[in-house]
Amino acid sequence: MPGRRDTTAGWWPWVLASILLGASVAAAETVTVFAAASLTEAFRTLGRDFEAAHAGTTVAFNFASSSTLVHQIVEGAPADVFASADEENMQKAADAGEIAGTPQVFARNRLAIIVTKGNPRHVTGLADLGGPGLTIALAAPVVPVGRYAAEAFAKAGVPVPAGSNEADVKAVVTRVSMGEADAGVVYTTDVAAGGDRIEAVSIPDAQNVLARYPIAIVKRAPNAAGARAFVAHVMSPAGRRALTAAGFLAP
Repeated sequence: MPGRRDTTAGWWPWVLASILLGASVAAAETVTVFAAASLTEAFRTLGRDFEAAHAGTTVAFNFASSSTLVHQIVEGAPADVFASADEENMQKAADAGEIAGTPQVFARNRLAIIVTKGNPRHVTGLADLGGPGLTIALAAPVVPVGRYAAEAFAKAGVPVPAGSNEADVKAVVTRVSMGEADAGVVYTTDVAAGGDRIEAVSIPDAQNVLARYPIAIVKRAPNAAGARAFVAHVMSPAGRRALTAAGFLAP
């Protein structure tokens, strides 16, 4: 009609902007990963790589002992992925009906003794940790590394020394690195992560324990598609390279 003004010219850019903004918000998502404390450094690297490959996706981590994570998941904490430092705690989650599909072992780890820099107490092996006057940091028996440590002492034929009952492996590292303990038993991957205040004393193969790390999608995952993608990333050649760089062994 002559003289009619095209009113769409004013509002169309705003509609287009709203559509684009809505699409952006819809595309943004979070993948929540519950992972064993010993995976902290490696999984943070994997998370950054995953985010770079999946625009608009954020990986949120909850790092703690595997036993603590299972308890949280069973109690209803929202998690998409569970990565455990042992198969026992993964089985607990599966037995509680919290795991979708079959868990996959994605890495292995070994134990090492850590001592304060310079090894002033001259620790040479597991048998030395029961010596007089030493303060020892150990994870609690319910924590995978605490149970693995007990197995290693049994293989060495020596009793588990009196020590602390730390909540996870990172707490053991902290105690030794701060000088609050003379020595502790951790994973080999935690030696490098502990910085220059600690050093390692190796444990012979005959006394050592190989920890197997399984990963799985949580049955009630709020973001099941994101969980599948993250697990696939961990199991991929790129994921394997990141884990190897952090000191983990191939599964």
